[in-house]
Amino acid sequence: MKKLILAIFICFYSSIVLSAGPAPDSKDTASKGVKASTKFDVGKKLVSKAKKLEKKNKQNKAKKMYEKAIVKLLEANSQNPSNPDTLNLLGFSHRKIGDYDNAEIYYSMGLEIDPKHVGINEYMGELFVATNRMDEAKKRLAALEDCNCKEYNELKKVIDGTKQSKY
Repeated sequence: MKKLILAIFICFYSSIVLSAGPAPDSKDTASKGVKASTKFDVGKKLVSKAKKLEKKNKQNKAKKMYEKAIVKLLEANSQNPSNPDTLNLLGFSHRKIGDYDNAEIYYSMGLEIDPKHVGINEYMGELFVATNRMDEAKKRLAALEDCNCKEYNELKKVIDGTKQSKY
């Protein structure tokens, strides 16, 4: 019930923020230097840039990029709320900035639309590992078992790596 209330609050809050629009003097710095045709495309490119910054060990810049991505992805979600790819990237971006509660909400919403979405299943499994819910992580791994995809192997490595580090 708490998650449902939180999801409703997020939707309400994002609609208020989005309806307010940018400040009169503000520039759209979130999409500056990013060429894309839709809000989803802009958000996706910002996530990609954030991942590259993480690989360069520029965590603060990556976090700011994820936050910018969230703004664009919320706009995309308000235009098309049934897109599991948008919900996946919203969950991913929230998880990367440490907002696990919202990440789980977006992943859950995406799985309600597409229970076999490989990206959401992998990332939600990683979220469960990060929050010490290994049984739930293994359920996400089981959901990927027949996909013959890299996401299964990636999640398995994360789960197995956690087991090894405990010994």
